[in-house]
Amino acid sequence: MFPKWFNDWNSENPTNIYGPAILIGALGGAVVLATLVVSWGNPFNDEFNQTGPRGTGMQIPSIATMTADPTLEEYYSEPPYPREEGEPLASEIYENVQVLGGVSEGNFNRLMNAMTLWVAPDQGCAYCHAGADEGDYADDSLYTKIVARRMIQMTQWINEEWGAHVNYNAEVGVNCYTCHRGENVPSEIWFRIDPVTEATEGWAAVQNRATVQSQFTSLPSDALYRYLYEDNIIVVHDLESRVAGTPGQGDYASIQDAERTYSLMNYFANSLGVNCVFCHNSRAFYDGAQFTPQWGAASLAIEMVRGMNNEFLEPLGPEYPEHRLGPVYADAPKAACKTCHKGYNKPMQGLNMAADWPELASTEPPVYE
Repeated sequence: MFPKWFNDWNSENPTNIYGPAILIGALGGAVVLATLVVSWGNPFNDEFNQTGPRGTGMQIPSIATMTADPTLEEYYSEPPYPREEGEPLASEIYENVQVLGGVSEGNFNRLMNAMTLWVAPDQGCAYCHAGADEGDYADDSLYTKIVARRMIQMTQWINEEWGAHVNYNAEVGVNCYTCHRGENVPSEIWFRIDPVTEATEGWAAVQNRATVQSQFTSLPSDALYRYLYEDNIIVVHDLESRVAGTPGQGDYASIQDAERTYSLMNYFANSLGVNCVFCHNSRAFYDGAQFTPQWGAASLAIEMVRGMNNEFLEPLGPEYPEHRLGPVYADAPKAACKTCHKGYNKPMQGLNMAADWPELASTEPPVYE
């Protein structure tokens, strides 16, 4: 029943009954482990993105090891059509084309179809075009068409002016689906809601109430408004004690400024699915010389989002119906980091969103091969 070497061992070593068992167990375990590695992959072969100087251990798991973004499965994309000789432009065929007039007719319709799938897959063309059922696409009576036109301009602006952020890791850019993900209104938009309590004023009026803006913490709920709409300095209180000055006045940072900063940083972390060391060296949060490269990308993002909110989103307030406006100030919906990132440090997990859509990558008419 047993191999000869096993019986010989037992006869020569009658008191050592564990040696052969250990050997067989070790060999069997090695076979099982090898089988698992071949079938499931090496569990210690995770891929990481280095976020700081070598040797500091500042790294995060790469997208290869993260949970897949479920919205990737619904993304529609289609390569541009080569422009046929003599093919007219959209402005030569259709009426009231204000922002995509230099696009060839075939690619214009290709983009319109994609925008429908990205933003209004259930409603179809009629979501923006009141006369779609009758073949009239020139009418501007629906607010959705006015907003969509401005959003096309915003997307072109982001890809043209903010490549240092949206193409930070690779040439990926953005398009409508980056934010909308098949929904009429993107998730993770925000409105101004401070003060959050009516019984108090000042500092206490903007915190100690769980809100989306504070990521359901007791931190201030006005951080997005103060830093991603208004142009306030993001800063914590002084590192020294007994510094002369009045908190909140001049260059003297108040404790409330610090708590607003913590609120914003907490929002950033939740938006990108990372923690503090993605941008900061934990031994010296205050030292800009020790920040990671991602800090620079995040700083650009803050400026970009302020521009989006001030130049494109908030000015659309008069176009929206009442039910689309904010509950406190009737303000227009605004964007922040989570509107695009959705909990991942790379939106759409790094998928190139501009490659098939040169019409959205620049205000200049695309040159089709």
